Amino acid sequence: MEYIGLLILFIALELIYFKIADKYNIIDKPNSRSSHTIVTIRGGGILFPIAISTAYFLGYISWQITIAVIAVAIISFIDDIKPLSQLPRFASHVIAVGLVFFDLHLFSEAIWLLLIIFVLVIGWINAFNFMDGINGITVLYSLTTIVAFAFLPINESSLPLLITMGISCIVFGLFNVRKKAKTFAGDVGSISMALFLGYFMIKTILETGQFGFILFFAVYGIDAVITIVSRLKKKENIFQPHRSHLYQYLANEKGFSHVAVASLYAGIQAIINIMIVFMDNVGYLSLYVVGITLLLLTIVYLIVRTKIVCQLSSNNVE
Repeated sequence: MEYIGLLILFIALELIYFKIADKYNIIDKPNSRSSHTIVTIRGGGILFPIAISTAYFLGYISWQITIAVIAVAIISFIDDIKPLSQLPRFASHVIAVGLVFFDLHLFSEAIWLLLIIFVLVIGWINAFNFMDGINGITVLYSLTTIVAFAFLPINESSLPLLITMGISCIVFGLFNVRKKAKTFAGDVGSISMALFLGYFMIKTILETGQFGFILFFAVYGIDAVITIVSRLKKKENIFQPHRSHLYQYLANEKGFSHVAVASLYAGIQAIINIMIVFMDNVGYLSLYVVGITLLLLTIVYLIVRTKIVCQLSSNNVE
């Protein structure tokens, strides 16, 4: 009954937000770099930090992580309404990661290790945010990852938290996983969720000593890294919005539906997650397996991406 209550609460809160956003004109107007063509309510992902706050009051999560998520959510929401400079956004990310480190007792670790984890988390947050470009992709990928975390025995005590976040994804998905989305996550949603998933990834790796769970982020990670490298080679500003991700080529240039492409990304990640959980259960998840898996996925990704880019170039020439 508790989770049914959360489901009803989150639906009600999302509908209330829609009324507020409509009144104050918090909308996303399509432009030349957008993957959507109609005016849509922005910031529906505010439900994610609300879910974190609810989890805190229910005793499912620490105050450090709650404040960390709320901090990035507030700055991100302001940025959704009125674009901010890089400084306040970066500052909120630094504070949030610091709180994550404090919660996980990482400040006793070597400085070099903290720097590596810091760079990886900041990179993950921004990569996840940039991947939020078509209907359904953020919420389906997030839900897939949350479910994977929930299947790990080490996270049994965190199931109420994971279920709460899963419910928030389901509710948001009702309004976003559509041909014509009612709302987008916005930075407030994508960055909040990225921080939560990043925190949970570090927590899981620390508690299990198993680095292989990083593959729960494999699909997004490979797409984000290769796209960044490709843009750098073209001397583009990687901090500016673009339409260079593989999923954007599939949805925009190739004409596949947003929901189909989003489901493809989530589905591939789900298959990887099932494989990782199974291999961990039988004791075969090693750094060697992680490396081979990443290599194979990268090769497949590059083949598909290269083929599509070549097709698009040929069509433009014609």
